[in-house]
Amino acid sequence: MAADEPLVLGIETSCDETGVGIVHGTTLLADAVASSVDTHARFGGVVPEIASRAHLEAMVPTIERALKQAGVSAKDLDGIAVTAGPGLAGALLVGVSAAKAYAYALGKPLYGVNHLASHICVDQLEHGKLPEPTMALLVSGGHSSLLLSSDITSDVRPLGATIDDAAGEAFDKIARVLDLGFPGGPVIDRLAKEGDPEAIAFPRGLTGAKDPAYDFSFSGLKTAVARWIEAKRNAGEEVPVRDVAASFQEAVVDVLTRKAVRACKDEGVDHLMIGGGVAANSRLRALAEERCERAGIRLRVPRPGLCTDNGAMVAALGAEMVARNRAASDLELSADSSLPVTDPHVPGAHRHGHAHEHDHDHVHEVSKENLYP
Repeated sequence: MAADEPLVLGIETSCDETGVGIVHGTTLLADAVASSVDTHARFGGVVPEIASRAHLEAMVPTIERALKQAGVSAKDLDGIAVTAGPGLAGALLVGVSAAKAYAYALGKPLYGVNHLASHICVDQLEHGKLPEPTMALLVSGGHSSLLLSSDITSDVRPLGATIDDAAGEAFDKIARVLDLGFPGGPVIDRLAKEGDPEAIAFPRGLTGAKDPAYDFSFSGLKTAVARWIEAKRNAGEEVPVRDVAASFQEAVVDVLTRKAVRACKDEGVDHLMIGGGVAANSRLRALAEERCERAGIRLRVPRPGLCTDNGAMVAALGAEMVARNRAASDLELSADSSLPVTDPHVPGAHRHGHAHEHDHDHVHEVSKENLYP
């Protein structure tokens, strides 16, 4: 662990997880998470207001837990990174406000970073520096995207994305139809292992010759599965839950891996990174491994705990920003619920010719003596 590598704290509050991570270069020192998922379960999905309030309560204890876990003091940090978007507006605001407060009080540079770019960058904590360019398949409750990045801090290009339901969203909806609770991903993955993936021929969306090569659609699949289940129930027959889970899951991961491998071949990229919450799915990992091996593509997938939303991924991207001398954000940073992936981070406005009276130098000068021990 080189002494000159940046020590960065990252804050992630885009949805229902309050994540705080601390990294030293590409070495993970702490990954503290407080989840409010159980509170949302009875509503069958994430309730933004409840998520925001949970972040508010969990923020300071989670930051303190991360600092303790890492064995570092807040004043030793080289920067504070935070998810500025995309995500739930109220939830993002809690994280951004906390990051600004800590950055101001500590006199440290602030980096507002992109949630999706962070999901790609987290793989550096497990498998070392990202190759350039990197092909990434990101699959979660809110996103299904194929992205090509030549520089994770400044250049992320979307090749394709979901045009309706994201993969994780489809898992949640089918779990609801099957009365399996929320979130749906883990329980469907578990039941599918005991089912037959070829039992029911569910449709593969957007895989026709004239369909967009890299875009995804899971709405039609979701409807087809729901109607199949409804027809069984109306006929008074028992629904083979394990076979439905396995066949539905196979339809999703078949399309995801097929399009990702095709994108690698078309772009001449010899490796694939898979991230996001659905990357924790065991069948997606197995099928991706199988297809990548056959195509001569190296697969990089972080361990499941780093695939779901966490602060470590934000800290990883923040550390990369510091290492590459990217412009820090200023204290006027705001949350952007629809921040495009083409903006891996939000640099300060003064970098674009809008000088601010209170720039970072002034912040450093005032705060170090007066605001934080």
